[in-house]
Amino acid sequence: MTSNSVSAAIDSLRLGKPIILYDGDEREGEADMIFGAKFASSDLIEKMRRDAGGLICLAISKDSANALGLPFYFELIENYPSLKNLSCKKTAYGDRPAFSLSINHKKVYTGIPDRDRALTISRFSEVLDLKNSKELLYDEFYSPGHVFLLISSGLENRKGHTELSIELGKLAGLTSMVLCEMLGSGTALSKDSARNYAKKNNLAFLEGRELLG
Repeated sequence: MTSNSVSAAIDSLRLGKPIILYDGDEREGEADMIFGAKFASSDLIEKMRRDAGGLICLAISKDSANALGLPFYFELIENYPSLKNLSCKKTAYGDRPAFSLSINHKKVYTGIPDRDRALTISRFSEVLDLKNSKELLYDEFYSPGHVFLLISSGLENRKGHTELSIELGKLAGLTSMVLCEMLGSGTALSKDSARNYAKKNNLAFLEGRELLG
């Protein structure tokens, strides 16, 4: 049975609205602002940058990553002998990072302004749903860039924001999600503060355990 919080989050995502997703006290203990990548715009990227403040990332499923031939970043490091010892075997909260490559669309200038990142994200989302997605990836994008890709390992293997957001995306009919950590003063924004922000701004707030349960 879907909880009211999960239903509200799914409804918001379908409408292109951001939601606030808290992973869990036992994990990072962080809240992320997320929305469907297909809705990316300069205004939404600016909102993330100003109100969340963390790293703006684009999450995709493992199946999508496999179809595009995209690796985890730690796999690239491990295959480069002189950097192998830098590979993260395990984070402080218990698993390996979801990071893949960072990308820019070829039509951007520097790639970092809100409109540049919105273009990279929205076009990547479009390409992801096309039959010739791998060909278009190489034709239209380059790496390194200013949008970090994240690959979901599936909730059965990892229970981070990447996996939670992709699961929510599936329920909302979305194939890729934009994530950004919410920061406070010198640290991650507390759960209570993130909940208050969501209430003040009329955004759905969801805890990972509600989706897992």
